[in-house]
Amino acid sequence: MNKKKIAVLGSTGSVGRQALEVIRKEKDMCVTALTANTNRALLERQITEFSPKVACLASAGEDFDVGATHVYGGADGLIRAVETDADVVFVAVTGFCGLRAVLHALELGKRVALANKEALVAGGALVTKAAENGEIIPVDSEHSALWQALGFCKKGYKRLILTASGGPFLHAEMCEMRHFLAKDALRHPNWNMGEKITVDCATMLNKGFEVIEAHHLFGAPLSKIDVVVHPQSIIHSMVEFEDNSVMAEMSYPSMEQPVRLALTYPERRPSALPPLDFAALGRLEFLPLDRAKFPCFDIAVGSLRLGDNYPCAMNAASEVAVRAFLDGKIAFTDIAEVISDVVGKTERLPLSLASLEHTDERARVLATAITDKISRTTV
Repeated sequence: MNKKKIAVLGSTGSVGRQALEVIRKEKDMCVTALTANTNRALLERQITEFSPKVACLASAGEDFDVGATHVYGGADGLIRAVETDADVVFVAVTGFCGLRAVLHALELGKRVALANKEALVAGGALVTKAAENGEIIPVDSEHSALWQALGFCKKGYKRLILTASGGPFLHAEMCEMRHFLAKDALRHPNWNMGEKITVDCATMLNKGFEVIEAHHLFGAPLSKIDVVVHPQSIIHSMVEFEDNSVMAEMSYPSMEQPVRLALTYPERRPSALPPLDFAALGRLEFLPLDRAKFPCFDIAVGSLRLGDNYPCAMNAASEVAVRAFLDGKIAFTDIAEVISDVVGKTERLPLSLASLEHTDERARVLATAITDKISRTTV
């Protein structure tokens, strides 16, 4: 039996581990490459189980071997992983570092199962251009939902409607926001995710990211993308068609379904996710997004309107600001101020991988200086 070959980039993270769980259960799949950032112990256990040809530990200073698998040290190992004979490159690494790997995989004509938001947020136009050679399968639950509602297509819609849970501070008063701590922001009511994305959900920056992603994935102008708050997280997104009918993709909040579908496509296969019990659900709610309370959303969308390298600067600033918040250096509401300040100080550059790498580096330096100043002021 010819097995589908999968390279899992970011295999030790939450989504990467879920991808391996699918591969573990599907007997017609195998792993050609695994990559991790710092979690050497877990990566070595994964290598022992899945026997990939190649692995990468980005934080390692030098190469090493685990059994018959050669493990490359350093970020360039991501490229080595992409260059294996994988049929699908599952990109679950977090941060800007995933962009180069995504571009390389697409340029090689690979199918990319994309769970890395930053690649499309920071370099969307470059990624969609490279996708002319390859194929992108969305893994984010919202974009997978749109893709499914469109019949595994990326066109034919009148309007794309992204849903947002509202996060842990949906019903909080604006005057309370500054005083929330990291432990508060990390208590997402519906989803179990990594720290960065969970804080981004609390600020609604993540929903701004998803608008940018939808713009690039589906070629949708901003006028055709809407966001509605749906606290139950049962409807993951909706598509409105020319006759004003709406198709919704629904399931319990879990990455099990979009991760599995990205790997089994074009087939749908049984999953561990329970069927929806509509009577038990009772009702589904929809609310408007409070943009005054969640300014990060408009900052993200505004960076897309500015275009070129501005979304890249916005993304880099968000990574620094969220880390500073998690470390207790700045307040929750300072996150938006840091990102806005960095975007305002960004120099417009023509879009290229080199210009984005320069923008990312400069934005991080700026954001770090701003967060350090805030931290000194508030101490």
